[in-house]
Amino acid sequence: MQDNEPLMRALSKLINLNKPDLVLFVGEALVGNDAVDQLNKFNQKLADLSTVPTARLIDGILLTKFDTIDDKVGAALSMVYISGSPVMFVGCGQSYTDLKKLNVKSIVKTLLK
Repeated sequence: MQDNEPLMRALSKLINLNKPDLVLFVGEALVGNDAVDQLNKFNQKLADLSTVPTARLIDGILLTKFDTIDDKVGAALSMVYISGSPVMFVGCGQSYTDLKKLNVKSIVKTLLK
């Protein structure tokens, strides 16, 4: 998506016109560090294509397929560090009810075992 210029231009315009409360980057947890590159490109395109002086960038991250990555949360940590935006939600299934707020404490407990 971030490489599709017309789509990103339309998305940037949509964000600037509608002024949403929250702009989330949605990425797959399975792609690992490629997700960091996708996030960077996405944010950069939003900045480059903005028609307002102060570009609206992402406010947070939603990672899908989070239930499939076990203890390997390195890409998620890198995404937060690079973007300065938190992982707000994780997808752990196929329906809307499977979207969960990220529980950092449970991940840390898992890593410390």
